[in-house]
Amino acid sequence: MATEIITVEDLEKFEERILESLTTLINEKVNPKPKEEKKWLKSHNVQRMLNISPGTLQNLRVNGTIPYSKIGGVIFYEKEDILKVMEENKRNVH
Repeated sequence: MATEIITVEDLEKFEERILESLTTLINEKVNPKPKEEKKWLKSHNVQRMLNISPGTLQNLRVNGTIPYSKIGGVIFYEKEDILKVMEENKRNVH
């Protein structure tokens, strides 16, 4: 096994790299990057978002309340459409 000599300069460079790595990790924990908002949602996401059952969601689709796209048997809803429907149906209670 070969012997390597480590100098004080080597240790200082190593310390700098460790400190940079730790600073980066801490900054990511303290200031996490915002999660990318999904534009399209699947049925289960919309059900959770609106706190409704699968049958209620199906009724909203069938009666045309909520627009959707169907691709290969999977139904997708645009998040903006869901928010728009919610806003349009908002009632002010005094």
